[in-house]
Amino acid sequence: MARGVAGAQAGASKQPTGTTPQAAGPEAGRGEAVGPLERGLDVLRVMADSAEAVRPGDLVRATGLARSAVDRIAATLVHLGYLRAEGRDLVLAPRLMEFGNAYLDASGLSRALRPSLERLTRTLDESVSAIVLDGCDARIVGTAVPPGRVIPLGFRVGDLLPSERCAAGAVLATGWDPSTHEAWRARREADPLDAGFPAVPTRPTAPRPERTEADFASWTAAAAANGWALDDQLVAPGLVALAVPVRDPDGRPVCAISVLAHTSRHSADDLRAHALTEMDRAAQDIADALYGTSHPLPAAPPPAAPAYADAKPELGPSFLQALARGLAVLTALGGRRGGLTLAEAAEAAGLSYQSARRNLLTLSELSYVEQHGRRFLPGPRVLELGYARLSTLTLADIARPHLADLVSRVRESASLAVLDGAEVRYVARVATGQITSARITPGTRLPAYATSMGRVLLADLPRAEWPERIRSLRPQALTPHTLTSPEALTAAFAQAADDGFALVEQELEAGLRSLAVPVRDRSGRAVAALNVAMHAGPESPEHTRDTMLAALRACAARVEADLALASAHAPVETG
Repeated sequence: MARGVAGAQAGASKQPTGTTPQAAGPEAGRGEAVGPLERGLDVLRVMADSAEAVRPGDLVRATGLARSAVDRIAATLVHLGYLRAEGRDLVLAPRLMEFGNAYLDASGLSRALRPSLERLTRTLDESVSAIVLDGCDARIVGTAVPPGRVIPLGFRVGDLLPSERCAAGAVLATGWDPSTHEAWRARREADPLDAGFPAVPTRPTAPRPERTEADFASWTAAAAANGWALDDQLVAPGLVALAVPVRDPDGRPVCAISVLAHTSRHSADDLRAHALTEMDRAAQDIADALYGTSHPLPAAPPPAAPAYADAKPELGPSFLQALARGLAVLTALGGRRGGLTLAEAAEAAGLSYQSARRNLLTLSELSYVEQHGRRFLPGPRVLELGYARLSTLTLADIARPHLADLVSRVRESASLAVLDGAEVRYVARVATGQITSARITPGTRLPAYATSMGRVLLADLPRAEWPERIRSLRPQALTPHTLTSPEALTAAFAQAADDGFALVEQELEAGLRSLAVPVRDRSGRAVAALNVAMHAGPESPEHTRDTMLAALRACAARVEADLALASAHAPVETG
């Protein structure tokens, strides 16, 4: 069994806690729950909690589902792009971040938090997190780390923390109702060692329940009186944290801002003296951004095209329509700040009113969806579906499986590189086993002016910068074919900009041909380039262009789609 699946089994059986909104009135009951959707979410939870790739047999053991059910769920999730099959293994795919992005979009939290978190981490030179209540525990929904820190502290967006072990939990618990307290007691009884919280160290021994309850009650009362809470090495040895609340107009804590530091830099009291004033200011700024009327957050309309596409004709009985429809509803709810009405959700997902209603009921009872008045929006629990792991992907991680697919199609080596001064630096590569395959590894640097990837990246710069950039490149003739004159390089950049690709024939090395296209971020800026490189054999350069360009562009488009999802609420490391 893959490492981590055994622990995931316990997590998969853990039911949501706290009060649950109803999707469609008091007459709606559990009998209307959509079974395939619930089972599909069980599989995704196990996948998200596993430390490595998972095989279908592992999922059978972890979920208790029949192998036939697991196979159909896996086939559906792979077809939808939420999982990827690598041989017999299944791994999470970046598209799974759609659900977490839907929550961050619909709640408005990410846009409200980001400026204040980044300003706070620069001011304090410490890691900062934003944390909300998820059931009876604390879910990370935003982070910022000091720039340039070699080993930055902090958690990932999506990580879940026990409320009684973090300062943010004490702050948020000041707004608990009796049902949340009961859910918290039940959770501690079921998991006294905190084994269901991978983000924190497991307790060596179970604490006495009455002692934990008394200590947490005292801590919460102090947080309510002071307006802040201190964690002195409760969440992990050597770490201290200070948390303050972000309050809604009625004074209830809806979020906590937490600053985390190592004891080598600050004691708990030192951290409070260092950070409290700035944190209170940041919390007020965030509250103003969330609830103020002077600068309301823009509301995006629901998607114009239905989000659901029926693959039954293509996959036959392997495709679970009910699972696909339920996930389409969950994604659609992120289309507008504040969520969607039932009718809007049905229209956005391309489903009937009754189908959308049944799926919203299931998602609500599983605490993946919350109801505010007539509107439904994803809850923070959707972040448990792999968001923490996927949010740490680099551009190279995102591109690598697509490069492998491209290589299997064109039978030539493929690479991804970024512009680094006058050079391109390779960050990912998948090579063929051919004798003529170029021997290049990630980290290799080559002169940008003589490479196809360098050409498309330089061509994306503002044209007014080209003359100075060409002078700084100091081009030299590496082969008899190398372009070195400013006029020739300017013409080559212009051609690459107009064509959207660059084809370089034996300019870097005799006998080497390469074809490259840009990889663009959400703003349209070329952040990397993707190429295929091969021996300049008897086929003409035009033949290479005609036979490989479409596949290369399709690969770049898939990388761009995953990059857009991964970078929707936080930057992705491109270098």
